[in-house]
Amino acid sequence: MIKEQPLLNIGEIVEILTGREKGKYGVIIGKENDRYIFIADGDKRKFDQPKRKNIRHIRATGYISKEIVDSLDKNGKVTNAKLRYVLQDYLSNRLPLDEEKGE
Repeated sequence: MIKEQPLLNIGEIVEILTGREKGKYGVIIGKENDRYIFIADGDKRKFDQPKRKNIRHIRATGYISKEIVDSLDKNGKVTNAKLRYVLQDYLSNRLPLDEEKGE
């Protein structure tokens, strides 16, 4: 049986499930093909050197940052500060709400 892959969008915040960065969050800033995406967090993984990640090794949060999408559409790039800001905002404001729903 083939496991269906999640639909991932550029600008979406994802949780990393495997590897040394397990449990951390990043933002999808590009796609290589149907199997691999590029993730950056603005801190350890900068926009200039994103992490290439198999989509099986991440979990989509369902939250897409409009700021990141707009910046990538206009300039073709996004600042590391903006990546850090979006992730910090998500982790401090939206993540506790997601955990409450699961309990």
